[in-house]
Amino acid sequence: MDNPASVRLSDYENGEPVYDKPVIYLYPTEPTEVDVKLDFVGTLTVTIPEYNDGWKVTAYPDGTLVDENGTEYPYLFWEGKPDNPVKITEGFCVAGNETEIFLRKLLPYLGLIETEYEEFIDFWVPRMEGNVYNLIQFQTEIYTDNAILKINPEPDSILRVFMSFTAVDEYTKIPTQTLETFKRFGFTVIEWGGCEING
Repeated sequence: MDNPASVRLSDYENGEPVYDKPVIYLYPTEPTEVDVKLDFVGTLTVTIPEYNDGWKVTAYPDGTLVDENGTEYPYLFWEGKPDNPVKITEGFCVAGNETEIFLRKLLPYLGLIETEYEEFIDFWVPRMEGNVYNLIQFQTEIYTDNAILKINPEPDSILRVFMSFTAVDEYTKIPTQTLETFKRFGFTVIEWGGCEING
């Protein structure tokens, strides 16, 4: 199959931000058949495997996913154009050349393990480090309410990390976002993704 990391849309579709590379990892405690449905308020533009009416996979404790055709995937992948806008109202102002350091410190605190945060950094840092500064916010309800995951069997713990950012030319004061750390237990689902907001 194509490497999902190589599937990249334009940051903007008709001037609107696109949710880029949300990926969903499934970590059951034993091999488990899992159904995943995504109720997205917007238009899905890319899904791997093909979404159809949901994803049906066998998930293994190491995160390996096998679809109904026997094809293996490291995660479920989707991108989409949202109907509702994403805004940055709090967060962090980070120098572009310090973005990787910032993310390497924050992402493990949020609960991502090395393989997950390395994928995140590999995807996002090249798009951010050339900016003078980035305003960064990790979205909560505006994301989860507009991209609802329905997973059967229901996971014991779920973490959804969605970063929005916009480039700015000078240091900009913004209310600091309070973030909590995440502890995994039982059948765990991890998702990360993001979008660039055209300032």
